[in-house]
Amino acid sequence: MKQDSSTECWNQVDIDDLATKAQMNDFRLYYIMPYTLEKLGDVYGKQVLDLGCGEGGYARALSKQGAVVTAVDCSETFITYVKNKSREESLNINTLCRNANELTGIIENTFDVVLCSMMLMDVEDLDGTLKEIYRVIKPNGRVFISILHPCFKPKESKWILEDDKIEVLVSDYFNPTEWVGLIKGIDTSIVYRHRTLSEYIKAFVRNKFTVVDMNEPIPSEEQMDMSSRIKWLSKIPMYLFMELEK
Repeated sequence: MKQDSSTECWNQVDIDDLATKAQMNDFRLYYIMPYTLEKLGDVYGKQVLDLGCGEGGYARALSKQGAVVTAVDCSETFITYVKNKSREESLNINTLCRNANELTGIIENTFDVVLCSMMLMDVEDLDGTLKEIYRVIKPNGRVFISILHPCFKPKESKWILEDDKIEVLVSDYFNPTEWVGLIKGIDTSIVYRHRTLSEYIKAFVRNKFTVVDMNEPIPSEEQMDMSSRIKWLSKIPMYLFMELEK
């Protein structure tokens, strides 16, 4: 497997910390995941690649909906966790430990759907990853992407909360960069990357994809009632969702 800074840092993350964080995170549980699964629609019988699967929450949810799921991550411990959870829940999920830019063992034109949930902003080799996605997805297949919104969550940004008001200060958007930081609840440092929105779009086009949809969904009243933090997203988007077609 190809080694780079993304692979090295995620292989150091404790899977128990990550699983606890993922399975209790309000943004993921009440906003990102429901929206993503709704956009994916009926996946019954479809070949789905969960790329950068982490602890496998999406892979399990999609398998329960009847999808034929392959879960891929660069971390051996994450993949072992996914295998164990799949057995516990009697789910048939294929697993592979691979860097996203080298999906060896997967033949061309395999998948109807590729899911990149909150992972594309982490990869070091964006073009290499997109090339591999293009190779393994079927003609007219769809790629569903969620990332931290590059306009509102670059490195040089600050979210300011006062009572029910929220402001975001961004002091440097145009300079793509990477840095090392922590995720609350996870002790290991993570490599973060900021790319501009135009850099993402140009990379998609450069790798022959068509951008067919882009959304900054406003949470529903029900979602906002579930978490005070999700109320922030009714004013300023923290996440961006995009859909590509081969």
